[in-house]
Amino acid sequence: MSDELMWTDTLSTRERLEGRVARLLSGLPGNWLLRVIREPPRVVDGCTLDPHVQFILAARRNRPHLNLCEPTIEKGRRRYRREVQAVAQNTGARPSRVKAVSNIVVDGAVGSLPARHYVPQQDSDGRPAPLIVYFHGGGFTLGDLDTHDEPCRLLCQHAGIHVVSVAYRLAPEHPFPAAADDACAALRWAQQHAAALGTDAARICVGGDSAGANLAVNASLAAARDGWPPLAQLMVYPTTDFACRLPSRETFGEGYLLTTKDMDAFTTYYLGDDSAAHRCDPRASPAFALDLHLLPPTLLVTAAFDPLRDEGEAFAGTLNLAGVNVRTMRVAGLPHGYAHMTTIVPSAMLAVGDTARKFRALVDDVSTRTTARSSAD
Repeated sequence: MSDELMWTDTLSTRERLEGRVARLLSGLPGNWLLRVIREPPRVVDGCTLDPHVQFILAARRNRPHLNLCEPTIEKGRRRYRREVQAVAQNTGARPSRVKAVSNIVVDGAVGSLPARHYVPQQDSDGRPAPLIVYFHGGGFTLGDLDTHDEPCRLLCQHAGIHVVSVAYRLAPEHPFPAAADDACAALRWAQQHAAALGTDAARICVGGDSAGANLAVNASLAAARDGWPPLAQLMVYPTTDFACRLPSRETFGEGYLLTTKDMDAFTTYYLGDDSAAHRCDPRASPAFALDLHLLPPTLLVTAAFDPLRDEGEAFAGTLNLAGVNVRTMRVAGLPHGYAHMTTIVPSAMLAVGDTARKFRALVDDVSTRTTARSSAD
């Protein structure tokens, strides 16, 4: 597969121009950008917003606002793709390089699913590299292989691991628990096909961002119950509890890209007509699972200006109480979805790279301990 994605959406002249300008402005000092918009640094809840993000938010205030699923789901999906394309492709930045990328097919719960396999450079020790099965975010409703291509490339590149990104079924066409079922099936497929993928069968991991992190937990628990637990899992700004609204939802629920209206719409589309009954179902809200102790060692990442921040950090605390080896990382200054900002916000690029390296460190630590225990036995 070429490094140039085959986007099917055509950007407007304005969208192309905005992408180019955003890329150029990313090279300017943050304090200069704040002078341009005549705003002081924004400090909320003891956190200071990244000045490049503050500039972007100020620019967006002058544009007509539509929530992510408005005016229709299909139009929202196309707009989301175009916005990602504008910053991922039309800024002049080339896709991050990995050894190889190929489109493949994996097993879903009721049929085949499109997926994309990213191959890293050879591990320094000469062994086959680990693999992570990755589920994209988008509120269970938006997103696809292309929208999350660059984050997956960066994860592959900086962690030195294979990535299999999976396009699970989306709501509302396929409501809960379709996506969760697909995630479980896709992870099992990867575990069974490790050799064909050229990866280390003993080091299969799972992860995702936002809604995808929720699906990763579902897949981890299902695999562990069946006796095939993944080695480790990565959760990036996860949603874990549909029944509880913690303070960050109110503090950052407006004006920071992901809004309260967006989250409410995602909930309705995903959980369907029985949303009230499903909110406490552990497959929708893993915070209610009674066997969280089965989960593998976890790196859980939150963003300071994310309405889901407190939810993610509360889940990390729950995992810790359950005896799970959980490492946490709060990314300063950035909002939900910063993984899409790597070409226009320097700190977002640093955060994604740092996350990838920390996840690889977790994988290596767990692998070393597992090998040591096996030798002792």
